[in-house]
Formats: sequence, C-alpha cells, structure tokens
Amino acid sequence: MLAKETTVLQGEPLPWTPIIAHPELYHREIMDAAMADAFGVRVSSILWERIGVGGQVLPHYHDVVEVIHITVGKVKLLCNGEWISYKAGDTFHVPAQTIHSVANDDSQPTEQISIFLPADANVPSNSFFQTYLVDATVYGHPTATEAKPNV
Repeated sequence: MLAKETTVLQGEPLPWTPIIAHPELYHREIMDAAMADAFGVRVSSILWERIGVGGQVLPHYHDVVEVIHITVGKVKLLCNGEWISYKAGDTFHVPAQTIHSVANDDSQPTEQISIFLPADANVPSNSFFQTYLVDATVYGHPTATEAKPNV
C-alpha cells in the first residue's frame, strides 16, 4: 500500500552519521529504499551530506545515477578525470558506472544533497508533474482559488 499522508522527517533530530570509508564525511538519510517503496517511487537513497574541512568522498562509482546539489560552501569535483571547483547552488549529474569524487575546498564544512536514482534503459519516459490548486480557505488559508492544471 502506498503512503497517502504527508510525512515529516525533521532534520534536527537526525544524527550526522560518519561514513567511515571517507575522511570527514557524514550523512543524514532523508529517504532510503524502503521509504521510497512506501511512497511508490524509484529512489535508492536521498542523503543530506556534510564534508568536514579537509574531508572528501573518495573516488568511487556505483550502479545508480547520482545527482549532487551543493547547498553550503565550495567543493572540488573529480569530473571526467579532472578536479574542478564549484560552489553552493551548483548541481552535478553523475551517470552510473562513472568514477567521481567530491572534496571540501573551503575553510568550513560543506553540505550537499545527494540523490541516488536507479539506472535502467527500460524505464518509461519521464514527464513534468501536474499541479492542481484547491480552495485554500478550506485549509485555513485566507485566499480562495479555483483548481487549475499546470500551475
């Protein structure tokens, strides 16, 4: 059965768990595969990661696509065999089976959101989602609106 209610995972109580194989790398798991299954979506994991000063996600690859969005600080990315500097707001799309690494390139800890997505040639084409507005006054919001697609 798919989840039918909005759930909230508050960030503060989530522990920063060290990933021992990588120096100064910590993560908070936002969504694991079991949660994704409960929501009926295809996601291997979504991590909120912190890389301490001098820390690094060591060079590696995996069998999934990874999307990395830098939220705090400056990092160096091992990208196509070359180290390149990036900053908060930049996003990396790393194909499955591609060697990559992210290193802190700042004087403070950096943070990023890493989304791990299954890679499969047989996945149906994606499409942008539909949004429908509802009467907000029913939910205590002061404005009323009509339902409209594609907002």
